This record gives sequence, structure tokens and C-alpha cells, in this order.
Amino acid sequence: MLYLQSCLFCGKPADVFHFAETVYSHHMSPVATKHCLIAVGTKSPKVQLCDLKSGSCSHILQGHKQEILAVSWSPRYEYILATASADSRVKLWDVRRASACLITLDQHNGEKSKASSEAENTAHNGRVNGLCFTNDGLHLLTFGTDDRMRLWNSSSGENTLVNYGKVCNESRKGLKFTVSHGCSPEFAFVPYGSTIAIYTIYSGNRMAMLGGHYSSVDCCVFHPNFQELYSGGRDGNILAWVPSLREPEPDDTSEELRPQQRLNPAYEDAWSSSDEDG
Repeated sequence: MLYLQSCLFCGKPADVFHFAETVYSHHMSPVATKHCLIAVGTKSPKVQLCDLKSGSCSHILQGHKQEILAVSWSPRYEYILATASADSRVKLWDVRRASACLITLDQHNGEKSKASSEAENTAHNGRVNGLCFTNDGLHLLTFGTDDRMRLWNSSSGENTLVNYGKVCNESRKGLKFTVSHGCSPEFAFVPYGSTIAIYTIYSGNRMAMLGGHYSSVDCCVFHPNFQELYSGGRDGNILAWVPSLREPEPDDTSEELRPQQRLNPAYEDAWSSSDEDG
């Protein structure tokens, strides 16, 4: 631990992993206590797992047919990994198993005609270049170049069929989107051209569009302690978005109107007592 801190302070890498292909995505489990694996998606169709304890690539996961554009560890189970590929498929893996792959997500929930020429389930009708687990790990959001976002049950692999409408996605590479922490309802923050779209996760409603970048947005990260959103774009800017605790006031700010102000729905207290309800 001291060695790693010393290296970071001096600006020197503690470990270096070399890949022959372009690296598109990587992720380390936020909950793992029994492993120190970093999942890496590259231009290769093989998912590579790098072990920080040994300093080498421990093993690979095979099953995709094209490059891996996004990877994400479950925040609930430390050995469960989700991967998204340009082959239109999303797979869930248990990295402890020899066969590893648990589920290949099917957007049609098994109802597609058996006469179809598709040999394997697909999650989107295009490249899948983004995925993100909900905070409890019970659901998985995926994002594809078919301009669709889908919500899946991460245990059964079922497509929940939540309709988010058209979600603009023109990126050929990975897009990083994120979800809120501690909000009611829960939100997804999704790059949408040069803006950021805010959706309610379980109802699919688009609540707002955040504009501020001058070019395409590639990534979003949510900070739970400060309830702030950070976004990075191809304009070379990183923007911090601070929530407004109340809705904008009307032009007339008289005392009579102030009691009518409402909290931003993302920060309303969803709790109520039975006495008050009665």
C-alpha cells in the first residue's frame, strides 16, 4: 500500500499492462474483496482480466465476435461482469466459471421467430457501446447505435421493455453514461449529442436536457457525496453540474408566491408517516 501511494505521489505507474489492440473500456469492481481484477475491453473480441495482485493478465473471456466497447462489474456481486460489443450483443459473465458466460441478453425475450437467420440473441440492432448497472445491481442499462437504451433484469436477463424513446447515439466507440445515487426517483444521465439527457430509469421519462458543451459529450460521472454530475466532451471541456434544490422562481417573487415553491423532484423526501396520511 505504501509503495502504491509513493508511486502515485511521484506520478509513476505502479503497474503497466501492455495490449496489442486499442483499449476502449476498463473497469474495476467497486465491491470486490476477494479479487483485484480489472476488466479490459479492446479492439479484440476477447475480454481480458488483469490481476493487480500478480501484475499480469490472469485470463480472458471468449464469446464475442467483434471489439469490446464497454465493460462493467456488478455493484452487487463481485464476480459478475457485463460486457458490450460491436457485435450487437451484451453478455453477463461469472468469472469464476470455466464456461464463464451466464447469459446473452435478448431484446425480444425469446419471442423472436425461430426461423430467424440470427444465430444468437442480440441486445440491440447495432453496436452496443455503453452499459451501466443500477446502484443496487438488480438492473442493467444498455445503450446502442440503434438510438435505443434498454433496461434489463440482471438476474434473469429479461428485457423490461421500458421505453425511453429515441436516444441519440452517433459514437462509433464507447460512451460512458451514469446513474444517480440517493435520488427519488432514480435518474440516468446519458450523452445525447452535445447535450446530456436525464431519464427516470424505471418509467423512461425524459426529464431534462443539459446544454453547455460545444461538441459531442463522451462521458458522464455522478458524485454521490455532493450530488453533482461531471461530463466530458470533445470540445476539451469538463463541466460540473450542480443541482438546483428548487424549481426556478416566477418573475413575481412576492411573499405570496414563495410558499408555492417546490423542491426539485430529485431531492424531494419520499418518506411519509402513517399519521399524516390518515
